[in-house]
Amino acid sequence: MRCLAFLLCACLLAGLTSPASAAERSPNFVFILVDDLGWTDLGCFGSSFYETPNVDKLAKSGIRFTNAYAACQVCSPTRASIMTGRYPTRTGITDYIGAAQPDKWNRKTPLLPAPYETKLALDEVTIAEALKQKGYATFFAGKWHLGSEAFFPEHQGFDVNQGGIDRGGPYGGKKYFSPYGNPRLKDGPDGEHLPDRLATETVKFMEAHKDEPFLAYLSFYSVHTPLMSRENLKQKYEEKKKTLKHGEIWGQEGARKVRLVQEHAVYAGMVEAMDQAVGKVLDGIDSLGLADNTVVMFMSDNGGLSTSEGHPTSNLPLRGGKGWIYEGGIREPMIVRWPGVTKAGSVSEQYVSSVDFFPTILEMAGVELPQQVTLDGMSFAPVLKGQTIDRGAIYWHYPHYGNQGGSPTAAVREGDWKLIEFYEDGHLELYNLADDPGETNNLAEKKPELASKMHAQLKAWRQETGAKMPTPRAAN
Repeated sequence: MRCLAFLLCACLLAGLTSPASAAERSPNFVFILVDDLGWTDLGCFGSSFYETPNVDKLAKSGIRFTNAYAACQVCSPTRASIMTGRYPTRTGITDYIGAAQPDKWNRKTPLLPAPYETKLALDEVTIAEALKQKGYATFFAGKWHLGSEAFFPEHQGFDVNQGGIDRGGPYGGKKYFSPYGNPRLKDGPDGEHLPDRLATETVKFMEAHKDEPFLAYLSFYSVHTPLMSRENLKQKYEEKKKTLKHGEIWGQEGARKVRLVQEHAVYAGMVEAMDQAVGKVLDGIDSLGLADNTVVMFMSDNGGLSTSEGHPTSNLPLRGGKGWIYEGGIREPMIVRWPGVTKAGSVSEQYVSSVDFFPTILEMAGVELPQQVTLDGMSFAPVLKGQTIDRGAIYWHYPHYGNQGGSPTAAVREGDWKLIEFYEDGHLELYNLADDPGETNNLAEKKPELASKMHAQLKAWRQETGAKMPTPRAAN
C-alpha cells in the first residue's frame, strides 16, 4: 500500500510539472506566409470565384485585419521585414533579390534604380533567433529568397529548413510537382504537389516538438508564377468559369492592362491547393492537441499579380497590384488566431505593417526586444485583446522599377490619409483611404498643406532610415 501511495503521489507531481502543460508553456506560433496572394483572393475577403474554406474557417475562429500592409510591393523586402521587424530601408533589401543592380540596368528609364542588398545580413536578429533564446524549436518550410546558401534559414536561427533557398519561385525540376530540384527539399513521389508537401513537413515538425514551444514558419511558394495547377482543380474552375455572367474584363494602369475580374481557372486552382495545405496544417494542430496553445498567423508578402506575367487575378476594389505602390500592391489579407484571446469572427480596421509581427510575437512569447538594433514595428497584441493602438505613420520606399509596371515611389500612411511620391517627376498623390480605398480621387492640390506636411514627414523618415535613392540617368 505504501508503494502504491508513493507511485500515485509521484504521478501526480509529474503531471503538475509536465512540460506539456499549456498553462506553463509559452505559446507555439504557426506563421503562414503566402506568396503574391491578393487582398480579395480569399472567400473571407470577398472572392466569389476562388474557394478557400480552410482559411475562411481560420478567419471565423480568429480576427481578420482589413488594413494590413506589406512593407513593400515585392517579395524579398517584405520577407526581411517580417524576419527582423525593420523597414527595408534599414536592412537594405529594397527590391526582390535577383533584380538588376544599377550597373547592369539596361531598360530605357528616366532614372537608374538604387542599389540594394542581396542577402539578409547575418548580424540581423531574426524572429527565429529571438525565440530560440527562450527555448523555442524553430522550423522553416518553403520560399526563403533572402540570400545565397550562406544566408539560408539554417544560418538565420531555424533548426530545420525544408525548401528554403535563394530562388524566388519553384523553378527547378517539375516546378510545383516532384521532382522539385530543390537542394533543401528531398524529392517525393513523382507528381507530389509542393504546397501539400510543405504542409506535411510542417505537421511532422509540430508532432516532433509538441512537448516544447515552437515556431513553425510555413512560407508557401504558392501562388507565385509559374502558373500551374493540379489538373482536377483546373478543370473544376474551368467549369465554374462557364457559369459566370461575364468573361474577361480589363482596365488600364499606366501602360499596363489590368485584370478587373477574378476568373483565371489555373490561378484559382493554385489558390484552392494552398487553402487545402493550410487545412492540413490546421487539422494537424487539432489532432496533436495543440489548438489551445498555438497562435496562427496568416499573411501575404505583396499584392496579387494583376498587371503582368499572366495577369491572373484582380485586386478590386483596390487599385493596381504586385509591383505598384497603390493599395492593390501593398494591402494584404491578414488573419490571427490567439486561443483564449482573439474574439472568434472579429474584424479589425486597425492598420498594421509587416514590420509589426516581430514585436508582436515577442510580446506574446514573453521575450524581451533586442536592444542592439533599431526596430520599426509596433506590437499589435493589444488589438488582438480587443483594445486600440495609435499606430502612427507607416512607410514605404521602393527606389526601383517593378516588372509589373510600377515605377520608383515612396509612400506614407497616417490615419486615413496616404501620400505617394513618384520619384521620376516628383509629383504627389494624396488619398483619403476611408472614403476612397480605390485611390481614384487625388486630393494633393485640394489639400496642399496636408500634402506638404506628409511629404516632409516622408523625407525625414527616409533620411533617418538611410534610404538609398534612384539617380538621374546620364544623357547619352
